[in-house]
Amino acid sequence: MKDRKKHNVFVSWSTFFWCTLLVVFSSIIFTTLTFSPFRSFYHQEVFHPNTVLKWGSSEQKVKYENSRPIVMLREIIMLPDQALIFLNYPPSFHFHSKHDLECIYFNGNSSHFIEPPIKVDSNGLNDKIVRCSLPPNVYNISLLFKSNGVVSTLDSSTHQWDPLVYEALFDRDNTTIVFVKGLNLRPERLEEPSRFQCIYGWDFTNNKFLLKSDVISVAQEIIRCRTPTSILSGKTHTQAHDLKVSIKMEGKGIFPSIARPQYSPPKQKAHKMCVCTMLRNQARFMKEWVMYHTRIGVQRWFIYDNNSEDNIDIVIESLQGSGYNITRYLWPWVKTQEAGFSHCALRASATCEWVGFIDVDEFFNVKMKGNLHNVIMEYARAGSNVGEIRTPCYSFGPSGLKEVPREGMMVGYTCRLAARERHKSIVKPEALNQTLINVVHHFHLASPFVTVNVDNGVMMINHYKYQVWEVFKEKFYRRVATYVADWQQEHNVGSKDRVPGLGTKAVEPEDWSKRFCEVRDMRLRNWVIRNFRNRRTHLLPWQPEFENHIRRRRKMRKDKGHL
Repeated sequence: MKDRKKHNVFVSWSTFFWCTLLVVFSSIIFTTLTFSPFRSFYHQEVFHPNTVLKWGSSEQKVKYENSRPIVMLREIIMLPDQALIFLNYPPSFHFHSKHDLECIYFNGNSSHFIEPPIKVDSNGLNDKIVRCSLPPNVYNISLLFKSNGVVSTLDSSTHQWDPLVYEALFDRDNTTIVFVKGLNLRPERLEEPSRFQCIYGWDFTNNKFLLKSDVISVAQEIIRCRTPTSILSGKTHTQAHDLKVSIKMEGKGIFPSIARPQYSPPKQKAHKMCVCTMLRNQARFMKEWVMYHTRIGVQRWFIYDNNSEDNIDIVIESLQGSGYNITRYLWPWVKTQEAGFSHCALRASATCEWVGFIDVDEFFNVKMKGNLHNVIMEYARAGSNVGEIRTPCYSFGPSGLKEVPREGMMVGYTCRLAARERHKSIVKPEALNQTLINVVHHFHLASPFVTVNVDNGVMMINHYKYQVWEVFKEKFYRRVATYVADWQQEHNVGSKDRVPGLGTKAVEPEDWSKRFCEVRDMRLRNWVIRNFRNRRTHLLPWQPEFENHIRRRRKMRKDKGHL
């Protein structure tokens, strides 16, 4: 008996528990290494589109989603000329570049082809927008990662551009501003709010989990509605980053939506003068425009990029590195300039006293002593009800040139039309009407605010509208304003927005370089040369040659420092 007792082995519950846990944990690691989605990366397996196509059962999706943080394909939007694919990344996840992704096109017959994306852009802290060519008829579109080919499509959806609720903001008066394509409303007209309703939720197909609110105003592409109390009190905070808003229109039902409302917290008005613009492929003119206007008083820049393909993000990053307070905001929505300007006015209201809305080929030409701040103080004295300052525009022609001027627009183009053409505005954001109605050139104001017109002897806008043909012909691609016809269309051909005698074809007239020249105006050119030209190199700071000169000087100083 004594010998038996000596050979008996007693295992404690604690020891048994930890041994069991070790076995389970080892099994999980083995399973993960063997069957993980990363396996194709380590073994360099070839991706087949059927992996994406057969990603169908909810069990597969849930199992994969719970295994590790993944990149989510949220929505696909079919614009008239390209597809937008919205990706959502987990926090602290590595962002993919254009070279890491492929656009994949497939149909039900398992045929497929692959193309590189047009561009990949950041869209907020954890989001990316991938722009792909439109798929051919009967083809669908998705994305694959070159590393492993796995794209989660859980809860993703595909929408046509029209109709669509595409953007939304929480305003500081406890309302929500909703931007909608497909309302087809007339410009500068108010609509009856009772025909509309705002809908909040995560799944608009499930009525049990939707919040509804009244609409306050409807005009153009903008709807303002009361934000539900439960959202304001934070009861929906757990999923606030996914909360979407849509609208329900009488006779049309609930619009499809990708709009997740964002909130811009109130801040101190740090800037007297800011500028907002919307552009496409204007990178080569950006430095001249920003550097000049900074010198005359602009302190903050809001750049709404409407699908540029010319590396404007790199130019803006360079300006930021040089100390300019400039932000690029991706605005991919087609023919929505008025809505974009309203969106910008709301964002700028947190930090800017006044905001100018001008294009990259438009330059404030201050003639009075001082700068833009002095003009504002002259026309909007303290205690006055001035809410908008309108500046007359004068259009400049090619001025005899046939190539893009090396020294920039202000020095190169010196001949203009005699008569003024329209105006552009500097507005006080708090003065805007709650509808946010604008016609690009000016906004509707709330009572008791009023508009004043600047005398052209005090300030005018040099609008380099008719540049050399190489630049001007880009206007035929597409106009960004909602209520302006594209120039290729045989519609409203007699409009002032059109070029007299040019028609709808981008064909250069023989005398183009000599057109639109009635008054030789050298004032701004001479001012720029006096204030910007380098005395040693005779270069202007926005010229590429000037940048090369600075690089050479820095290199020489660095080399001397090593001697």
